[in-house]
Amino acid sequence: MHRRLSETIARYIRVAPFPHATTLSMVGLALLCSAEGGYETGLGNTTTGTLFRILAALFAWGGCLCQADALSRFREFKRVRSIIRRYGFTPRVLRPVSSSRCQRDAALLAASETGFRNQAIHHFKTLGYRWYHILPDSIVANPLHFFHPEFLRSTFLPRRGTEE
Repeated sequence: MHRRLSETIARYIRVAPFPHATTLSMVGLALLCSAEGGYETGLGNTTTGTLFRILAALFAWGGCLCQADALSRFREFKRVRSIIRRYGFTPRVLRPVSSSRCQRDAALLAASETGFRNQAIHHFKTLGYRWYHILPDSIVANPLHFFHPEFLRSTFLPRRGTEE
């Protein structure tokens, strides 16, 4: 029981390394800002203390969003792994999850666990992706797309089937 739980937690961390690293950074910044806010308030600078606490809340919220993204990647990993186990490897399965590094990481882990890691790596390289392509394609094309409902939906609500 404990071994299975620890394996699931380790897999959850490996599925989305960037969101987890960003979460840790955000939480650290939130703690620093909160401490500084308390220090400033203690000195009598209530405005500065309040601003630091607001900033801490924003960093904490950013950490929550990163974990929501990591959870979505985990769900996507399980979906892709299930499809590959059932039907075997086809590039068509990876096409919908190739537009961001987080999605590719999840798909690569799914392919690794089913014995198709080399084929998945080759497929992503064929599409032109390299290790340094971190930002989602839509954000690279238009940074304001981050606030678009379709981007938010695709980030936090992974697809159910294999779409073309």
